[in-house]
Amino acid sequence: QVQLVESGGGLGQAGGALRLSCAASGSIFKINAMGWYRQAPGKQRELVAQITSGGSTNYADSVKGRFTISRDNAKNTVYLQMNSLKPEDTAVYYCNIVQSIGMAYWGKGTLVTVSS
Repeated sequence: QVQLVESGGGLGQAGGALRLSCAASGSIFKINAMGWYRQAPGKQRELVAQITSGGSTNYADSVKGRFTISRDNAKNTVYLQMNSLKPEDTAVYYCNIVQSIGMAYWGKGTLVTVSS
């Protein structure tokens, strides 16, 4: 079994910054992709950013230029640096990993609230 523990959520101000972390532990095989998704009240969960084992990244248009995803393969940890926060970034942020054997896992989520 794989456990994902997210941290770093909380209250931020518009124009400010927050940094999320997600550490994976347990029966971890090679991790192909690590990413962050978010779900705002009344909306569907959406991809925020994803990074592959080779370092290729993919971002939602709404966060390009403001958010940066990175990973530490030795620590099985993925980070999301969120700058220039906007109230519309308010959501529960979920960590996600996809292993090379095809298994995917989700964290329990961390709430990010951005005040205007």
